[in-house]
Amino acid sequence: MAPSLHQYHISLLSSLLILLIIIISSPQLSLSKPQKPPPKALVLPVSKHLSTLQYLTHIKQRSPLVSLQLVVDLNGDFLWVGCDNYTSSTFRVVRCHTPLCKSLARSFDNGCGSCDNQKKGPRCNPNSCVSFPLNPYLSDPNPNYSELSQDVLSLQTTVDGLNPGRYVSIRRFPFTCASDYITQNLTGSGMAGLGRSPVGMPSQLSSAFGFAKKFAVCLPSSSSNGVIFFGDGPYVMLPRIDISKPLIFTPLLINPLRRTFINPNGEASNEYFIGVKSIKINDKVVPLNTTLLAIDKSGNGGTKISTTVPYTVMHTEIYKAFTEAFVKAAVAMKLERVAGVAPFGVCFSSKGVASTRVGPAVPTIDLVLQSEKVVWRIFGANSMVRVKEGVMCLGVVDGGVGRRFDTHEYYDTMATIVIGGHQLEDNLLQFDLGASMLGFSSSLLFRQTTCSNFNFTTKA
Repeated sequence: MAPSLHQYHISLLSSLLILLIIIISSPQLSLSKPQKPPPKALVLPVSKHLSTLQYLTHIKQRSPLVSLQLVVDLNGDFLWVGCDNYTSSTFRVVRCHTPLCKSLARSFDNGCGSCDNQKKGPRCNPNSCVSFPLNPYLSDPNPNYSELSQDVLSLQTTVDGLNPGRYVSIRRFPFTCASDYITQNLTGSGMAGLGRSPVGMPSQLSSAFGFAKKFAVCLPSSSSNGVIFFGDGPYVMLPRIDISKPLIFTPLLINPLRRTFINPNGEASNEYFIGVKSIKINDKVVPLNTTLLAIDKSGNGGTKISTTVPYTVMHTEIYKAFTEAFVKAAVAMKLERVAGVAPFGVCFSSKGVASTRVGPAVPTIDLVLQSEKVVWRIFGANSMVRVKEGVMCLGVVDGGVGRRFDTHEYYDTMATIVIGGHQLEDNLLQFDLGASMLGFSSSLLFRQTTCSNFNFTTKA
């Protein structure tokens, strides 16, 4: 006799139930929530504070998450924040003798130290890893005893290099928990260190997510958001221009002998140096003592890139030759020189000066790098500063002789040129830490875009 419709339904349901049990019990066929792929790149907004000339970014840290405003320090060893009122359920201290601590404290006894028991907040823990954050904006920027710690860090991803995506978190991101005292003069609660240190943000983010050990900085020339990328390109600006193509590449140099009060015998610097061989103005070589451009055996000399110095600073001997050549070229172009306006020594009337896509029509500046074919060209938008109505000044400062002028004063070695933030604005700089190379675009204004054209308006 043929089975009834009721019996057929019972048999079908039994078969489906058996199949479901097999799927659930099988490790190869188990039903699980699909895992999101790791990000290929992360993004942070960066803006310019027009009063302090500091470059600011925002991160989310702690449990529950707190949004923090930090000052960007390209050469900083690590992320650090003021901790006097720090509260988080996921905070933990990095102990001395641990591999993470040893990677930072090369000059200490495995990173161990003692602290002042009067300190507030979570700082001052037994057997903690010693760390010394630096605020270059203090009048006395000597580093302050602090502790290397860990907590949750949340950053935004980008899939296509143009639009921001979902947030991802790292549970134990290293940072230095510092006294609020050293946050003085900062337009923020700490600093985001992008230096080569093993605990710097580029190295730690690359390690956490497995993407390329690269990061790129695109500083804005206004309070609008520029962008910092962690990971490889594309880096895209509206109207959909991949600003990472083409880039010009030059080696990143390592100053082999940076002496500090922590390590008076010296250690390799985590800062970013490039090899400037000569300087040209309107294609003519500036006559100067080129030995000053090289890093000597004492760690002095060389050209460093900085985001904490607002304008390029030069050793007096270089500055004198450079400004004399610039003034000569400017006068030949019929520019009228006027009285200097501090801190600038060379100023001109802006009346009657033509405006171009890349700023006022003034002499071009070329930093000649490893060869005559590798040149970082600086146009009027990055060389000149409008100081008042009708007056513009050459945005380069005399740094003196035999003293620190790049603000990290507890180092006793001295770069002879420090390329400052104004000269970096609306230029893309990609730092490839794996290959130790710098890629640079020169002015993005030539390509009819700026660093403020990353599409942060898109909702994640």
